[in-house]
Amino acid sequence: MTAPAAVAPAPTTRSRSGSRYRLSFAHLLSSEWIKIWSVRSTWWALAVAAVLSIGISMLIAAATANSPSPFPAISTILLPTQFTMLVAGILGAIVVTGEYSTGMIRSTLTAAPRRGAVLVAKAIVISLIVAITTILIYAIAIAATSSIVPQGIDWSEPSQSIVPLMYGVLAMVAYTLIGLGFGFLIRNGAGAIAATVGVLFVLPIVLSLFSIAGEGWRWIVDLTKYLPSNAGGALATPGAEDVVPSLLALAGWVVVPVVLGWLVLRSRDA
Repeated sequence: MTAPAAVAPAPTTRSRSGSRYRLSFAHLLSSEWIKIWSVRSTWWALAVAAVLSIGISMLIAAATANSPSPFPAISTILLPTQFTMLVAGILGAIVVTGEYSTGMIRSTLTAAPRRGAVLVAKAIVISLIVAITTILIYAIAIAATSSIVPQGIDWSEPSQSIVPLMYGVLAMVAYTLIGLGFGFLIRNGAGAIAATVGVLFVLPIVLSLFSIAGEGWRWIVDLTKYLPSNAGGALATPGAEDVVPSLLALAGWVVVPVVLGWLVLRSRDA
């Protein structure tokens, strides 16, 4: 007589695809938001940008208050961008290189293997932060200089008021993304900051020196208007016309380092 064979319990299978825990793009955005705000460098960079922008605006307003030729009130608000652009670019670089220096980028890429999505999420979050901060800074600067500037901003004429302000916000976001692209491309804090400062600040000075070299070198000087700082400044000029070349130049300076940074991100190990 044979003993009945034991019936083995049916194996339980767990489908990975059936897991309800997935890192969606919305979760990735939330993660990047938390990471960027959790480091002191973000707060310091935004604080420095605010102090510089508002302080310089008030100085310009006070210096031109008694000028015989009226100075556009909107330019009082937008001129400090030529200084705060460095803060924006450096902030864009360090939000990337900070992760590489601490090794957090490995955890990020392990949780989110789609590296392009990581780059896009980080770009969206830092762009929103810089855009919102810039709008708040402009609003405070306008309120702070309203009692100093003899002739206030003419809000009835968009080309002399709201349009330059919008382009100013756009330029600050573009400077930030340039730094972000160099951050992914170089992955080193000092190197990415040096490249960002070089493109935004040093390169315009170097090319402008060719103005003393004669007409044969004039074409190099003409190229300076396509540099990111000059293109952004041209866009934010009150009453600016034919802004398409400046928009294309600024877009090109953003796309090239970001795309190169994406190629490096997906082809190299963290």
